Amino acid sequence: MADILVVSDAPWVRREVIAALDDDTIREVETGDAVPPAVRERRPDLVITDLQVGSMGGMAISLELRLEESGGRLPHVPVLMLCDRRADVFLARRSTAEGWLVKPLDSLRIRKAVRTLLAGGTFHDETYKPPTVEVADKAG
Repeated sequence: MADILVVSDAPWVRREVIAALDDDTIREVETGDAVPPAVRERRPDLVITDLQVGSMGGMAISLELRLEESGGRLPHVPVLMLCDRRADVFLARRSTAEGWLVKPLDSLRIRKAVRTLLAGGTFHDETYKPPTVEVADKAG
């Protein structure tokens, strides 16, 4: 059973994530500035954060955790970012998050991402990635 911290100011996002993770210990916070104290209080195995959270969004949350880790003030905690659209994956990559999901969310992808991150891996949601189209060589 994992200890997971879910960060979102949108109740429906927290409910959707929590519903997918029924066997885990879930803690919830609604603001980004509540994350470092929550991690200090009891180190979670994973932080799942919405990209848009009030004045301190998922990118800032992830970067803050890495900054505190590099200063020796917090342990390393993997981060799963919940992106609003495919274009936000750029922000998730820059934030040093170990994984990301693109909304709309579903229980299967949430559980798969969480299992992968808890096992020490990375999870990069390819669900809404634009298809690659090969162009035939006209010279040939």
